[in-house]
Amino acid sequence: MSHIFRWIASKKGMTITLTVWLAIVLVLSFTASSAKDFAANSSGAGLPDDAPSVIADKELEEQFENSDVMPAILVFHQESGFDEESLSAVGSSVESLHDLPAEVTDGMKAVLPFNQMDTKAQKSFLSDDETTLVFPVHLKEGLEMDTVNDMVVDMEEAMQESLPETIDVAVTGPAGIASDALELFSNGDMVLLFSTIGLILVLLVVIYRSPLLALIPLLASGIVYEVVNRTIGIAGENNWFSIDSQSLSIMMILLFAAITDYSLFIFSRFREELWEVESKYEAMQRAMSQVGRPIFFSGGTVLVAVLTLAAAVFEPYRHFAPVFSVAMVIILLAGLTLVPALFTLFGRRAFWPSIPRAGEETKVKTNTIWNRISQEVTKKPLVTGGSVLVVLLVLSANAAQIGYSYNLLQSFPEDMTSREGFELIESKYNPGEVAPTTVLVTSENTIEKDNVDKLGSKLKDEKLVHAVRVNEHNFLSSDEQAAQLELTFSKNPYTHEAFDAMQNLRKDKETLLEESGFDTDNSQLYFAGETAVNLDTREWSNRDTAVVVTLVVVLITIMLGFQARSVIAPIYMMVTILLSYGAALGFSDFIFQNVFGYAQMSYRIPLYAFVFLVALGVDYNIMLVSRIQEAHRTHPLKTAVQQGIAKTGGVISSAGLILAATFAVLTTQPIMELFMFGFVVAVGVLIDTFLVRTVLTPAIIMKLGKWSFWPARFK
Repeated sequence: MSHIFRWIASKKGMTITLTVWLAIVLVLSFTASSAKDFAANSSGAGLPDDAPSVIADKELEEQFENSDVMPAILVFHQESGFDEESLSAVGSSVESLHDLPAEVTDGMKAVLPFNQMDTKAQKSFLSDDETTLVFPVHLKEGLEMDTVNDMVVDMEEAMQESLPETIDVAVTGPAGIASDALELFSNGDMVLLFSTIGLILVLLVVIYRSPLLALIPLLASGIVYEVVNRTIGIAGENNWFSIDSQSLSIMMILLFAAITDYSLFIFSRFREELWEVESKYEAMQRAMSQVGRPIFFSGGTVLVAVLTLAAAVFEPYRHFAPVFSVAMVIILLAGLTLVPALFTLFGRRAFWPSIPRAGEETKVKTNTIWNRISQEVTKKPLVTGGSVLVVLLVLSANAAQIGYSYNLLQSFPEDMTSREGFELIESKYNPGEVAPTTVLVTSENTIEKDNVDKLGSKLKDEKLVHAVRVNEHNFLSSDEQAAQLELTFSKNPYTHEAFDAMQNLRKDKETLLEESGFDTDNSQLYFAGETAVNLDTREWSNRDTAVVVTLVVVLITIMLGFQARSVIAPIYMMVTILLSYGAALGFSDFIFQNVFGYAQMSYRIPLYAFVFLVALGVDYNIMLVSRIQEAHRTHPLKTAVQQGIAKTGGVISSAGLILAATFAVLTTQPIMELFMFGFVVAVGVLIDTFLVRTVLTPAIIMKLGKWSFWPARFK
């Protein structure tokens, strides 16, 4: 590796490296599509084929022809209530859907003729206070999300135009939610990109007061972003792997943050070497010989962490793995080649106006804050380290109390039409009406109506079941060996209470069949719908979290062992990172509940935050421990720890602030899930930077003494 660094930092190597990167950018820009062109939102899908809800959906499609639909729930609202005239207006607006362009009507599977119903039938769709009317439209299953979005937008516009001003209409249900999700992600990417660039530029200029130093990382990030974006686009175009919209947003943040971090690590050591030698090429060769290996391992830990997501069964988790893996490989290559080549190209000019000259005084000033902190930590490691440990343990304890939400709509802004429609249904109807469960019973014998009625009665007696309906005209399959019923819970179908009730129904399947007169040897009972899907999501998500967390901890601990050439060091490094993660999660939940008023956290945040915080938190520990080990070769442990803290204090703290601020940009996004993820990671990075790396890790090293890096031997 050292030979590669020496070649890259040579005049010839620098020229070839920059030429190759620019050539790749030009070729990809003209030949490959953007990754965004192939991105989709996978929030509500991705369960394995053997999940009970997936099996139920497949069985339902086989037995009933019209079951494979995506419901679009039309929610009409009028404060003064609906009379015959306003009911007629609703009928006209529903009728107007048939006049939409062919690409919209072709995607519709069924639209009930509201105008042809009698008044009593029309009023059956009204809420108890008669201010809200809910009417279903069934779209074809399997439509592209872009098509669904266009259809929903056209439907809303057409209906609103044909309605009087006093009546509002919103489209919710699976189709409306999918449409709004796509709109949110498609509108936020450019804002996120420019916000990230602007923030990094401002922070670098303010911290280092060098315009070129601010522009070099951004120039490198721009080059790398184009390569990553087009490379993932090639993969999407050839269907090598699926691309999730959220993964692209987070990937972009990671890319800019990581390149900036690597730039600061290289910049800091490059400046030190420029004080020692005249040649910028020799200075970079010496710098990379010291920081190249830590950068390789820090990037490698992130790569390993995101690769572990491939072990997940739940697709939204698994889909992150290839996107982030491709990105991290390119980011790491850029950190080891492009970034040092750019700094070498600009040489001392990169530090203007504070240009380092060979032979200048380079000793760390004794009155710097980092020197004072280093002396305090090494003087009282038990007090300083113990204080931080107590704080982290207290904050981590709150993480055990976190409640998790499986309702995607909770992540939407309050003015999104799908959320408005959903909340109207919640407030005006029984909450379970927003997403009923389809109960399917199959038998090898002909099914009798009496048995179906008995089953409905038994289901009605189950916990949290509000109502069970049997459609007299369409409850039996064509061969009369399958029957379907509609079940609604008394609770919101996206809550844990509803999930637990569904779990009880699954456990009681045989009893329900037997008591309803079905032969349990040749009959089966299935439950399909949102509640069943989310119950499976909860179970598979918990399984994947346990698997991924275990793999990340084991693999990164092994990598840290190779990096530190120690058995002991990776253990305390990993323990401190896990404490930091728990503290970030616990503190963030406290703020979410008591400041922002969010009662629950998205169920996906703990795993995503874990993968990124553990991988990113390792970076600063690696840089600190590497510097301490370097100094420990010629100095006693106490002096080595002091030098390690003092010499890495400025650069790691700057990098940590920029990394935290970069992830905090996600809090500007209108999707609550991204807001929460950005907040948790930003808090975790700050804890790693100013508590773990600055105090806790050095204090542990001081208390362990000569065992800190066992079996490695130092002075």
